[in-house]
Amino acid sequence: MTRIGILTTRPDFFTAADPERDSRPLVAALRARSVDAEALVWRDASVDWAGYDLVVIRSPWDYSERPAEFDAWLTRASALTRVLNEPELVRWNMDKRYLSALEAAGIAVVPTSYHHEEGTFTAALEEFPADAHVVVKPSVGAGSRLTGLFGRDDPAAADQARTILAERGTLMLQPEIEELSSGREKALYTLDGAVTHAVAKGALLARGGGLRGGVYQENPQLVEAGEAERAFARRVLDAVADATGLPAPLYARIDMVDSAAHGLVLLEAELFEPTFNLHLVPEVVETFAEAILRRV
Repeated sequence: MTRIGILTTRPDFFTAADPERDSRPLVAALRARSVDAEALVWRDASVDWAGYDLVVIRSPWDYSERPAEFDAWLTRASALTRVLNEPELVRWNMDKRYLSALEAAGIAVVPTSYHHEEGTFTAALEEFPADAHVVVKPSVGAGSRLTGLFGRDDPAAADQARTILAERGTLMLQPEIEELSSGREKALYTLDGAVTHAVAKGALLARGGGLRGGVYQENPQLVEAGEAERAFARRVLDAVADATGLPAPLYARIDMVDSAAHGLVLLEAELFEPTFNLHLVPEVVETFAEAILRRV
């Protein structure tokens, strides 16, 4: 019997505001197809990874708190079994500096500068208009941790930058995108390169730092994806393949926003741990399970 692991993390990491909804239905759909499937915690030292025909990374959302440990897990597990999405792609995608590679390949992205020291950050910040708001965040992170939206002259922006530099090493500085702050971001989901559905996630960041409502809580709503947005998602995946030399990923989430200032731009290409919001599209569970089985 084929044995497949769906990779997640400890249940106590998830919260009522930010639950993990994808692993259970995927496991059930695979079991309905006579697969020995189960959810696995990536940090569980008792797991025999060699006992699985395939491990599909889904929700190891604490990876950003221990990136070196997660990288070591990728090396160890992939030496014993097949891991998807591919570990080489995951490593490339863990650090959001991949956006610069996609921009070089012709993909429009949110204007972003990267900083390893406070001096260059301060100089870049001063180039914004006095009344501008900016986003400060780490290049390695998940769930909007250490991400803040600040006025240009707000001392909290510099405080946030220093914290990121001390804890993560590299920070990103971006302008506020008005449409993003208005909740008009769209996330398009793909399986084997084909768009399955799209959601609007709602705005997350509060001006002055922190999260709206005080906790990370998406409010996903199914929306239609226009042909221009679908074509953009396909171009992003093509650019990822060109930049990495790797085949199309099993799954992806392409986050974008259509902005007055910059046009249709890429926010992130989530290639190894995006929630698929399968509770909103139960039919996609079956599509996902079939896509997994084609990779065994």
